[in-house]
Order: sequence, then C-alpha cells, then structure tokens
Amino acid sequence: MKLHLKHTTDYRYSEPLLYALQTLWLTPQSGPAQTVDFWSLGAPEKLFSQHDAYGNSIHSYTFVGQESDNVRWSLVNAAGQVDTLGVAEFVDAPSLPHPSFFLRPTHLAAPHAVLAEFGRRFVSHAASNGTADLASLLALSQGIADVVRYQKDSTNVSTTALQAFQAGTGVCQDQAHVMVAVCRSLGIPARYISGYFYAANEPDLASHAWADVCLDVAERRWVSIDITHSCLIDQRHVRLAMGTDYDACPPIKGVRQGGGEESMTVNITIEPV
Repeated sequence: MKLHLKHTTDYRYSEPLLYALQTLWLTPQSGPAQTVDFWSLGAPEKLFSQHDAYGNSIHSYTFVGQESDNVRWSLVNAAGQVDTLGVAEFVDAPSLPHPSFFLRPTHLAAPHAVLAEFGRRFVSHAASNGTADLASLLALSQGIADVVRYQKDSTNVSTTALQAFQAGTGVCQDQAHVMVAVCRSLGIPARYISGYFYAANEPDLASHAWADVCLDVAERRWVSIDITHSCLIDQRHVRLAMGTDYDACPPIKGVRQGGGEESMTVNITIEPV
C-alpha cells in the first residue's frame, strides 16, 4: 500500500523565543516492512542529519533570536510517501545493538514482579535458548489490550508502564510500554517503536506506537506487534523510529530559552495514493 503522510507540529509562544535546540525523529527509513519513495523535512533553521545508536535517521536545528525579533511561532513539517509491505518478521542488521541490549530497564518500561506475574499467564516460560513463541506473544498483546484499555488523553508522555498497567487505561504508547516491560520482566528482549497507522475511521491513531519483540536472540530475529489492535503489523503501519522506550525516540525533543508559555498543535494526515 502506498501512503502519503504529512505531519505538522505548530508551536506558539506567549513571549519572544530567544533560543531553541530541537532534535527530530521524523524520518522513516526503507527496510523489510517498507520502502520510502520520498521524504522531506522543514524547520525554522538549517537541519543537520545523523544516525543515532539505534540506527534512526535524526535531524537537529538551533534557533538563536533576540527579544526584539519577537518570534512567537515556529513550525516543523514532515511529509512524504511510503510503500508499506506488511512484513512483520525480520532480522536486524549486524550494525544494530545486540538483542540483549533491549533487556536493560528504562524509566518508562522497567521490568517489575507484578508485570512478570501477569506475563506468565500467557508466556509460560522464557526459553533458556533465547527464543520466544509467537503465538504466546500475540496472546500476551491481547491480554495487555484487555487490561490497559485504550482511552484518549488518559496518560501523558511521562507515564510509566507500571503506572498504566495499574491504572488500567492508556494510549498506544502506554500499551507498547507495557508490552516491552512485561517481555523484559520475562527475559525476552523488546523495544519501543514509533510510527504511523492508517485507518480512515481511527484518526486519533495516525500517530502510533507498537513493540518489537525478539523471537530468536542468536539469529537476531524480531517480530513487530501492534498491541492496540492485538495483531502483527501490516500494510497500515509506517515505521518511524525505534528505541528502548518513548524517551529514546520521540518525534521531537528539545530545550528552549524564553518563549513564556508554550502551546503545541500536531496535525497528521495519511492518505492512500
């Protein structure tokens, strides 16, 4: 499926903006599940590109202004076309971190005894030879979707996996974090994926998140699971970036000086070509 995407982030400030340093994880890359036909980024200043430790394509820019400039608005645009292939299972490139790296605890997706106990209802044991059963992982994703019900605006970007699990509600980001944290609690490498999801009747999910879970550590073989929909990823999914959790690959992260109160409006449109 060919999808055309446009992602706009509009910042407004109550006082003049004096300084800003922003890093963007807004560039999808071609891989087993997709081919990027073309992609462009726009920002208030010149963008500098590089790759992070997870192989993501990232860009950064710096804005320096004066109070007399009275800059109270900035805009970041990302747009392009991606041909989705619907491939859910794949093998990592040797240059990417070893699967065992994704067992390490992180603030938003830390292992916990409560999560391990829940996970063992679906995954009877983590194989000692570094493999995981796909059917059990899909059952686990369904179980997480059942106990962490999707509810818009019920959490924020600082909500941890354990907090969302105990609250029983969250958004796709939280469901992905719970999946990652449960898998890590069971000794199964897992990581967080940011991306897009096309569904004409689910515009709130245009900005989406899911999880990669390692099926075979020795072979570096992974599977991408959409916990919100309790399914493997398919042609509706566009992979954007990956990391240990949301903090490692947010769409935009930065610091600023001045600007007073900040408001942000995000608009994402996805249309089949």
